[in-house]
Parts: sequence; C-alpha cells; structure tokens
Amino acid sequence: MSESDAAAAITRLLALMARLRDPACGCPWDLQQTFASIAPYTLEEAYEVADAIEREDWTHLREELGDLLFQVVFHARLAQERGWFDFAAVTRDIDAKLRRRHPHLFGGATLAAADLPRVWEAQKAAERQAHGRGDGVLDGIPQALPALTRATKLGRRAARVGFDWTDHTPVRAKVLEELAELDGALRGGGAAHQAVVEELGDLLFAIVNWSRHLQVDAEEALRRASAKFERRFRRMESLAKGRSQTLAGLSAAQWDELWQEAKLNGS
Repeated sequence: MSESDAAAAITRLLALMARLRDPACGCPWDLQQTFASIAPYTLEEAYEVADAIEREDWTHLREELGDLLFQVVFHARLAQERGWFDFAAVTRDIDAKLRRRHPHLFGGATLAAADLPRVWEAQKAAERQAHGRGDGVLDGIPQALPALTRATKLGRRAARVGFDWTDHTPVRAKVLEELAELDGALRGGGAAHQAVVEELGDLLFAIVNWSRHLQVDAEEALRRASAKFERRFRRMESLAKGRSQTLAGLSAAQWDELWQEAKLNGS
C-alpha cells in the first residue's frame, strides 16, 4: 500500500467516525459514549491484539489492529468535539516524539546500541517534566497497567538510580523472606486477613523483581502458565467425558490421575 492509499484509508475512517458521532443523524450508542465508557473497550482491544500475536493468528491480528485503531480514532473524535485536539494532532505528536527519542537517526547524534535505552529514558523524563507530570523516578507509570507489568516497571525504574539488588541471588532470598512473613500472617487466623493480603502482595512483588533479574517477563510467564493450565484442564475434561465421568463427582485421587495423564499427553 502506498502512502496515498494509507492516507485515503485514514480519511475514510475519520469520516465514518464523524458520521457515527453526528448529533443529528449519528448512531445513538456511539453518541452516548464518553472517554470513560470507551476506555474499557480500548484495553480489551489491546489485549485482543496481544492474544492474536500469542496465537500467531495473523488474519485475526489484522482485524484486531483495526479495532484498536478505531479506539484511537474514537478518543480523538471525542477530544476534537471538545476543542482539545484532533486525530491529526495525535499523529503529529507521536511523529515528533519518536524523532526526539531517536537522535541517532534524526538529530545527527552518534550513539552505541548500549546508549539507546538511557537516551530513551532521559527523553521520556524530560517530556514528563515538560508536561507537568512530575520529575520523580517513578512518575508516569500508569496505574491502569496490569499489576505484574506495573510492578516490573517500578522495579526497573528504581534500578536505574541504583535502588536494586546486584544480581538474582539476594532477590531469591527476599522471596523466601516474604514467604516466611506470609506464613506468619497466616498463623494469625481470620483476624489477620489484612496482614495476609499485605504479605501476599509483598511476596508477589518480590517474585516480579526476581523475574526481572532472571530476565523473564513476569506477565508473559504467568500468561504461559495460565495457558498451560487451561490446556491441561480441557484435556482432563475430554478424558473424563470419554469415560462418562462427571467432573463434580471426581475424587481427589481421580483428579490427580487425570492431571497426570493430561501432562503425559503433552498438554
């Protein structure tokens, strides 16, 4: 597709969005939407893009990318109606931002590959400060990120200014320490529920930092574990059905037998 074809396709999509939001003859549902009501759909579409990539479903990826693009167009339209900015401003801003963050390509700078993350983060920090978003080390990390992803970013940011373990060994010790504290909270009984919540959170945070030091994406690792569990459970369902067994009526021993069989079958 040429640049002119892409521009024409975007223009057509923007015109469609304007039609949907036309106060006189637009779609009643689209006219009711706000930034807040659309935001959950935006997150959902982003996850569906990631899911299509995970499954290597490239035909579905094309569709999901379109859905995600429409979310951007929708939010830009809502802003345009309020006189804040429009889709063109969004594209100009991201174009300018990426040029600033690649001075080795667009600014005449000479940078080694190892310098690029430092320059990228320095640019991001300058942008946050310029927009009044604070200049603290941890500023600008969205609250709405998945918890594991946000924990990883917090740990990574802190590490850039030296607040970190030297390697993964002491992080493992921290995980065991947090596990022991959780065990202690559990011995407190029902009255200690809030302590259990806090200690479990500390344990999860420590595991995320351990993952970071092991150069493992905690979010991806958990997604893979969840997918593996799902495959094995579905395999158990299939095995039980083939034997006319009712899942709710299985004993612990029967569940374990099915689980082991599902594992042996490569699920």
